[in-house]
Parts: sequence; structure tokens; C-alpha cells
Amino acid sequence: MRSLVIGASGGIGAALAKSLATRGEVVALSRTSHGLEITDEASVAEHLGALSGSFELIFTATGALGTPEKALRSLTAGELLSQMAINALGPALVLKHALRLMPKDRRCVFAALSARVGSIGDNALGGWHSYRASKAALNQLLHGAAIEISRSHPQAIVAALHPGTVATPFTEGYGHDKHSPARAATDLLAVLDGLTPQHSGGFFDYSGATVPW
Repeated sequence: MRSLVIGASGGIGAALAKSLATRGEVVALSRTSHGLEITDEASVAEHLGALSGSFELIFTATGALGTPEKALRSLTAGELLSQMAINALGPALVLKHALRLMPKDRRCVFAALSARVGSIGDNALGGWHSYRASKAALNQLLHGAAIEISRSHPQAIVAALHPGTVATPFTEGYGHDKHSPARAATDLLAVLDGLTPQHSGGFFDYSGATVPW
């Protein structure tokens, strides 16, 4: 198995890369180590364009929480646009340029970290407007891409994944009952192992349960 992990310097990304190394070759890319800026299409095209061969798994483990708004009065254009760029545009650009690296003749997976708070149906608390909206946008982008990709890659699986609350700098100060990045990686890979092309375009949590849109 050959895997590509985008965002491999982060807590979940690093744990994924370590776990996937037990299954085969792993190519790990990040902004910190390689200068990959996922919101800059030229950077994405350069870094992914330098890769050759195919990957059975491409995992985009990037994201930013920003400063979640507690009320609508705290919403700003800058924060909303920043969250959209990092959490929605970035993974979509990665998928756009990674498609050529996905084999057409066998099972392959493209996964990206989403979040349960991006679920519209599950939103009972409000707030966190920019982050919620950016993850909802990511889910729509992945769902739409999955439909298109199925026509050229019939065995491909595109999935949005909610990892739970993981103990990383990303979640410092937020959430409770956090689990380790290693546990998150194990859970997420187990979910992906159980998916089939019929699940492509879906939104799943770390237990494998479907998350409502």
C-alpha cells in the first residue's frame, strides 16, 4: 500500500503517517517541513506535480479552528474567508491536483478531516459560524467531487471524516474527553478500511457512523 499524507506535521497527520508506515510506503507533505501551502494553488500544483506513481490512500489532515465566534455579532469577513480558505478550499485544491495520482483500475481512497460541527442537521447550539460553515462547505465539495470521480475511477472512495476531539494544539482550550492522535489515526484508518465505493461521498465519524449533513 502506498499512501500520501498532506498535513503530516500536525498531531493527527503525524500519527496517520506513522501508522500507515506499517502498511507500506508513505509520502508525507506539510507546510512546516516542505512549504506546501494548501490555499495557494501554485504551491499545491508544484508539490503534487513532483510526485509520480499512484497512491491507494491520499489523506488530507489539514485544518484550522481559528477563533470560534460565540455570537453572530463576532462574525467578521476576514475570519470567515480565512476559515473557508484553509478548511474548504485547501482540501479541494489537493483533491483537484491529486486525482491524477489515484489509480483507475483498483480501490483507492481520498479522505479529508471534517468535523461534526460542520453538520447542519446536528447543529443544535449555534455559534462557531465560520468554522461550521467552512466544514459544511468542505463536505459539499467532497460529496460533489465523489460523484464526478466515480465516473473515471469506479473503485474510488472519497470520504469526509470526523476524528472526534483529539488532544493536539489544534484543540487546546476546547472540548473534553479527548483521545490521543495515535488512537484517532487507528480509528480513522479502521473506518476507511471498511468503506466501499458505495460509501463514496459520505461523512463518517471515528466509529464509522454516518454523520448527518
